[in-house]
Amino acid sequence: MNNDLMTYKRCIFLCCFSTTLSINATEYVKHDIVTLKHKINNAIIQFEETPHELWSYQVSRYENEEGTISSSIEQYLPNRVNQWVLKEINGKKPTTIQVKKFIDKLKGTTEKKANQHSLKIKLRALIHQGSLQLKSTTDTRIVMTFDVQLEKLGEDAVGKLKGQLTYHQEQAFIEKIYIWNQAEFSPMLTANITDLAITFSFLKLNGSVLPQANEMKMKGSFAYFTEINEISVDRFSDYQYHATSK
Repeated sequence: MNNDLMTYKRCIFLCCFSTTLSINATEYVKHDIVTLKHKINNAIIQFEETPHELWSYQVSRYENEEGTISSSIEQYLPNRVNQWVLKEINGKKPTTIQVKKFIDKLKGTTEKKANQHSLKIKLRALIHQGSLQLKSTTDTRIVMTFDVQLEKLGEDAVGKLKGQLTYHQEQAFIEKIYIWNQAEFSPMLTANITDLAITFSFLKLNGSVLPQANEMKMKGSFAYFTEINEISVDRFSDYQYHATSK
């Protein structure tokens, strides 16, 4: 009986000890997630507070829509009246007519067009911070997943998009964001997207967080008969900071 009693007490002790470890581990994980979310929020603030309009840069654009390929090289110069310059189109120097069309499009800038040419990506709207979960961590990088809700993709996309970000620990900024769909969705009537992958990558330069590349791959169908197979890539380079901008 005494041996049985001692064994029983040991079992209770081990159970209590294990429970304590489990509770402490859970509390540590919760604390760690809170700390990581705080880092991500600070990184978003840092990107939001970067004066992107004071940076000149060059952007190389590439599009492949159902096999039809087009490309351009454009330059943004903040201290000029005509801030955008078309330097190349489809591998050649642009003609006078092409330059005029490019300028006319910018003069009639819509909100959609402005967003296309802007460096401002709305990270706060893109990253649902309440859903952030730790995926992996190293001495240099933290990888976290999150839920994505983009109004422009419609209600049918809700719950079907997932995101992943990579946080650079040493430089304390979001280095990459990857978004993909987990199921087919319809962003609009008669349109169906089967595959969607969007990648945003960033760099840190003199304390400012700036886009490095945006890439989108999309497949699906439109009006049941038209195939959607699109790849678009924007690569940003030649950044230079200007103290004042018109």
